[in-house]
Amino acid sequence: MPSLDFEQEQSRFLSFHDQHQSAMQAVCDAYVALVDAQLTHDGTLDISKVEGRVKDRDECIRKFSRKYRAGLEENGTPYEIRPFISDLIGIRVVCLYEDELEKVAQAVQNVFDVIDVTDKVRDVEGTEASFGYKGLHLDLRLNAAQAALPEHSVLAAWPIELQIRTIVQDSWSVLDHKIKYKKAIPGPLKRRINVLAALFELADREFRQIRDETEAEMLKTPDEPDDSITDTDPQPAAPESAQGSGLNAFSFLKIANHFFKDFAFEPHKVDSFVDDIHAWSSDITRARFNTLMRQTIGIVKRYKQYFEEQNPSAQFNPYTVIRHCLYLSNKELFGHALRKVSRTSFEAWLQTQAPAAPVSGKNTDKKAV
Repeated sequence: MPSLDFEQEQSRFLSFHDQHQSAMQAVCDAYVALVDAQLTHDGTLDISKVEGRVKDRDECIRKFSRKYRAGLEENGTPYEIRPFISDLIGIRVVCLYEDELEKVAQAVQNVFDVIDVTDKVRDVEGTEASFGYKGLHLDLRLNAAQAALPEHSVLAAWPIELQIRTIVQDSWSVLDHKIKYKKAIPGPLKRRINVLAALFELADREFRQIRDETEAEMLKTPDEPDDSITDTDPQPAAPESAQGSGLNAFSFLKIANHFFKDFAFEPHKVDSFVDDIHAWSSDITRARFNTLMRQTIGIVKRYKQYFEEQNPSAQFNPYTVIRHCLYLSNKELFGHALRKVSRTSFEAWLQTQAPAAPVSGKNTDKKAV
């Protein structure tokens, strides 16, 4: 029964925590898996990590004493400690961008009912002169449909607190907790902490804007390169300088995604590969790249089929296809696109083909590397 005897209630809570430690950890692990599966199923979120923890028993007592004990005892309200510890089991989702906090919150509501919400982003941004930890905290319990599932019968008895943060917010929270004696430190030092917190807030905003503006750059890149040559019309191309804008990661992706619709080109690999192309042909344009792909990809795809039949365990991914297309378009200019063993194998296969393959090399599109 609830009482006003703090020592008694503390002893009861500590005994409960000790007895259920293993069970709470198992429940925590199951909730981490459930939340992670829900966010993965959503498919639109960039999640850095999903992790969980069972709150330390002494920290639970400190939290209760700090936030609730005085008011309850002042009002003569008997209490038990456990119901006041809503974050006994805590799950943390760390995403990349601020505008994903609410998306995560919406996604988990497919399996949880929301008991309470603490929007620390709104709390901090609603003030003019202070900065600090930002994040979204939700007190949750399984909804009726999920609680009725046999595999969730144990979880249904345990509500959780879900913390949703960006990577920047998570970093600030960790570092902020390392600052000691915040209330006692001098004013100038407090100001420096506020300046630092403001820089973290600015970083969050800038990362989001960089993402948005990068996506906008991609949308501005025309879908169709400014040439009209097809792989059935292999005419000599106009000089590079007459073919429009230079090849960059955005225009490369537009063209590559046209030829390889089901392949996910990773941004960092695209940047590196485009750098390689410019090392071989420094002023190659998007139109010229599109042209040489159209001229050669049919032949290279036939070679790819032959190669994979001869080497079942080898990989011939889109980057490998593009390297062969570059080489075939101009063997002198793009000789370094293939390693020697790859060039030798490709040339041997080309010798077996009908003379339909385009002649490339010294007399075609010659440029300085």
